[in-house]
Amino acid sequence: MIEIQNLTKRFGPVTAVANLSLRVKPGEVLGFLGPNGAGKSTTMKMVTGYLAPDEGMARICGHDIVADTIAAQRTMGYLPEGAPAYGEMTPRQFLHFIAGVRQLSGAAAKAATERAVAGAELGSVMDQPIDTLSKGFRRRVGLAQAILHDPEVLILDEPTDGLDPNQKHAVRGLIRGMAKDKTIVISTHLLEEVEAICTRAVIIDQGRVVADETPRALAARSATGRLDDVFRQLTTRDTAGAVV
Repeated sequence: MIEIQNLTKRFGPVTAVANLSLRVKPGEVLGFLGPNGAGKSTTMKMVTGYLAPDEGMARICGHDIVADTIAAQRTMGYLPEGAPAYGEMTPRQFLHFIAGVRQLSGAAAKAATERAVAGAELGSVMDQPIDTLSKGFRRRVGLAQAILHDPEVLILDEPTDGLDPNQKHAVRGLIRGMAKDKTIVISTHLLEEVEAICTRAVIIDQGRVVADETPRALAARSATGRLDDVFRQLTTRDTAGAVV
């Protein structure tokens, strides 16, 4: 469903993503991990077509994200960092707008919106301006727009950022429920989230893959059996900037 080959992105003298290759199969929930500045968000922006790579390619459901951008984007839902939305709109208006963008109308748009609202648990705030909502509710509006058209591929950047424990539990349950017939990539800094919902964990550092295993196999690398200990071992740098 997702195929990445030799993906590279530079910003001036800084290489944010370096020759990254990855495949994600249907039914996988991939936890995409790394310290701040590791290249996670840059990779996701390239995979979703919001940022052009300098080298390499990415295919979504067989569609090249550069050569066939619209076809690739039709197959995916994307929750970007910060969950941007039109703040003057209410969630109801925003999701109606997104349904139109996704070429849904009439009964199909209504059913899709209702399903997304129920999944993201937005019913209580549907008629409040988005700018007046808490960070957690704004995040859930972003999640609702990502799943509204029932995409084959979901790319989620920090999907539970700003949510309280009960909301995190509900969103994780939603993701687990969707995983059986979708390909899902989650960028997160919450290692307990990876252990709770991901079937696979990829750790990147300085734009390169440094680990690719199941969360349990990764945790087993540490004498303590803790995923956070392995994460620190793989991504801790010395003062010269090299991986220790």
